[in-house]
Amino acid sequence: GAAPRFGRPAPPPQTGWERLRELLRRDERQRYPEETVNILKSAFTGGVVGWMYGGLPAFYQARKAFIERSHGELFQNRADAVQSAHRAGLRSFLRYGWRWSWRVAAFVTIFNTVSTGLSVYRNKTTISNFASAGAFTGALFRMHLGLQGLAGGFVFGTVFGIPAGGLLMMMQKLTGETLQEKRNRERRELYEQKLAEWQSRLSVTEVLGQTESNTQGGPETERARE
Repeated sequence: GAAPRFGRPAPPPQTGWERLRELLRRDERQRYPEETVNILKSAFTGGVVGWMYGGLPAFYQARKAFIERSHGELFQNRADAVQSAHRAGLRSFLRYGWRWSWRVAAFVTIFNTVSTGLSVYRNKTTISNFASAGAFTGALFRMHLGLQGLAGGFVFGTVFGIPAGGLLMMMQKLTGETLQEKRNRERRELYEQKLAEWQSRLSVTEVLGQTESNTQGGPETERARE
C-alpha cells in the first residue's frame, strides 16, 4: 500500500522546559498562549494604575502649590490663571506619573512572568509559586540598596506574593478550574482531536493503497493466465 505522507501528531509537552518553550509559540490561529497574553495585559494595567497612583496626587499638589505661590502674580483674566495652574499640575502628572508607571509595570511583569513560569514548569498552581515570585521580584528591586535592602525586598515580596497569589487562585477557582488545569485540558482535547483526524486520514490512505494494489494486480493476473 501507499505509505502515508503525514506523521502521528506530537503529544502534549511532557517536561517543564517543553511547556516553558510553548509560552513563546503561536498556535494554528497565530495566537499566543493565554498565559503570555495575561502577562502583557497585566503589564499594561500595572502601568496605568502606577501612572494614576503617582500622577494624580502630584497633579493636585503641584496645582495647589502654584496657586499658593502666584498670589502676587498678574494674569490677564481668571481663565488664564486657571490654565496656568492646570499646566503646572499637568507637568507634575506626567513627570511623577511616568516614574511610578514604569516601576509598577516592571514589578508586575517580573512577578507574573516568574509565577507563571513556575506554574507552567511544575505543571501546577500553588501559593509557593507566587511567594517565590514575590520574593525574587522584591529582592531584585531592592538589591541596589545592599544586603539590608535585598533582605527587605525579599520579605516584602513574599508578603505581597502570598495574598496576591491566594486572590488569583481563588478567582480562578470560581470559574471551576485554575488556568493551569484549563491549559492542560485544552492541550489534551486538542491532541485527542488531532489524533482522531490522523487515524481517520490513515484509514483512508490504507484503503486507497489497497485499492491501488488490487487495480495493478488485476492486469498482471490476466497476463499470467495468457
